[in-house]
Amino acid sequence: MRVRLYPIAAILLAGAAAFAQPASRFLQVGPAADIPVTEISGARPGPTLVLVAGTHGYEYTPILALERLRSKIQYQALSGKLILVHVANMPSFLRRTIYYGPEDGKNLNRVFPGKPDGTLSERIAYVLTQEVIERADYLIDLHCGDGNESLRPYAYWMRTGNQALDERSRQMAVAFGMNHIVIDDERPSDPAQSMYCSNTAATRGKPAITVESGGLGATDEESIARLETGLRRVMSHLKMTSGESWPENKPVWIVRNAVLRSEATGLFYAEVKKDQQVRQGDRIGTVTDFFGKTIFELRAPFAGVILYVIGTPPINKGEPLAMIGVAGPMPGPRR
Repeated sequence: MRVRLYPIAAILLAGAAAFAQPASRFLQVGPAADIPVTEISGARPGPTLVLVAGTHGYEYTPILALERLRSKIQYQALSGKLILVHVANMPSFLRRTIYYGPEDGKNLNRVFPGKPDGTLSERIAYVLTQEVIERADYLIDLHCGDGNESLRPYAYWMRTGNQALDERSRQMAVAFGMNHIVIDDERPSDPAQSMYCSNTAATRGKPAITVESGGLGATDEESIARLETGLRRVMSHLKMTSGESWPENKPVWIVRNAVLRSEATGLFYAEVKKDQQVRQGDRIGTVTDFFGKTIFELRAPFAGVILYVIGTPPINKGEPLAMIGVAGPMPGPRR
């Protein structure tokens, strides 16, 4: 039996088909640097949530978490739009480099909002800012410990001084479900010098957080699943999905932190582990020269918890060796 489609029915069917398949494409930057992006439009109106993975190309668990999420999202159950940036820094990913882009030696997560005529990292940042971040209502920048970092999971809550914006970001950070949240008041406030991916959104009035899960180039199930679950929790919080209930998150707030850097180039030998409690003055590790002579000792400037520590020997002067944080009660609004 032939089924005849009347014009209105054909239009509705065509619209449903358009929603049913995620739209994937590459944002054009240049050879081996184009950015793979997927957009998933829901069947109902709602916010646009941008999820960015691979800002650092050796950070694999966020990339794999977004691959999983993409395959599981059903447009019929989604309100609003998801924009998934699968690998923001393709040159670093393909060349397996930590921190720095292989073409220009720059850290992509320090050059936002980028330049249209700058170096390759700056051009990537510019494309992400113009074509992705500017379209966001909310943004999550997904990270893990880089290929050299042994890291315990945590999120960053960046406070801008805009109380309404900060509260929405705080709620996102709590909703994600990380049991440690670092309070960061040190991000630049100038939109033209935002430096970081998530801060680029925040300086444009968009709630944004950064999350960390995994490290040392590993692709372990626990770290990937933690990110995927966190994203689902935030989508539920933003009322983009329904039907899932999540346990309340009562995080530990890290109210003070410091990134501890090396004063010398050489080989690093860590003497602590991630998530370890240390006292002021405890030795965190030593740096030797290339003949085994100790040339720098790193000691804890205050008592706290090790959020990450470098887990591989190579170290350059000025690079991070560890991050330490101090827990405390959640503070009030930034003044």
